[in-house]
Amino acid sequence: MIKIAVASENERVTEHFGHCINFNIFETENDVITKVESIPNPGHRPGFLPNFLNDMGVNVIISGGMGGGAIDIFNEKGIEVIVGASGDAKAATEAYLKGSLKSTGSVCHEHQHHDECGE
Repeated sequence: MIKIAVASENERVTEHFGHCINFNIFETENDVITKVESIPNPGHRPGFLPNFLNDMGVNVIISGGMGGGAIDIFNEKGIEVIVGASGDAKAATEAYLKGSLKSTGSVCHEHQHHDECGE
């Protein structure tokens, strides 16, 4: 089983990981989604969200953009980071399962200018 979290604004992939509204959590078996749940973002504090998702058993995180600090923690935990995603959260998850969603390495450096994370 692979558990994939998508940083989202409702059903859409968010541009900026830490400020997402919710995480859509997809449980998958043999590249098929078997369970979907949405959990609200418990709050953005440095280092908190990667540990929170790790504790939930997440194996993959998908987002539009993400800060380097969060990426480092996910990498330390062995969680695969996919950034540069956009559009529908479920479609992004299905693309990942098919192997067609690749990380662009879109790292946010300017947290106060979060609109730039999409560029």
